[in-house]
Amino acid sequence: MKRINDSISVSPQVSVADVVAIKAAGFTAIINNRPDGEAPDQPPGEAIRAAAEATGLAYHYIPLGRDGVTPDMVAKTREVLEGSAGPVFAYCRSGTRSTTLWALSQSGRKAAAEIISEAAGAGYDLSHLAGHLG
Repeated sequence: MKRINDSISVSPQVSVADVVAIKAAGFTAIINNRPDGEAPDQPPGEAIRAAAEATGLAYHYIPLGRDGVTPDMVAKTREVLEGSAGPVFAYCRSGTRSTTLWALSQSGRKAAAEIISEAAGAGYDLSHLAGHLG
C-alpha cells in the first residue's frame, strides 16, 4: 500500500483476505479500478465487494481499462473521495491507474505541482499529466 495523502492510498491488486486489514488500517471505502478478467489469478470484483460490505467498507467499481480515462470515471472518483467518511483505498494491477484517476479528480482543486508531488511521494511519476491537471 502506498499513501498518497491523508485521503487516499493506492495499491496493486488485493485479495479477499486483504480486506480485513484494509478496514483495520482505518479506511472507509475501497475503489476497484481494475476491470474483471485482466489476469487469470485476479479475484473477481464481486468477491472483493462482498468482503468489503461484510466488514462495513463502502465499495466502488470504477474500472479503467484499455479504452482509457473518461470524464465519468474522473467524476465518480471525485464523488467517492468527497463523499467518504474517511480515507479511501484504491487498487488496480499496480496502483498507477488508481493514482491517475485520483490525480485527475483533483484537477482544479489542487495545483498541478502539488498533485504531481503527492503522487511522486507514493512512487508514481505523473509529470506527463501536468497539462491535464491545471
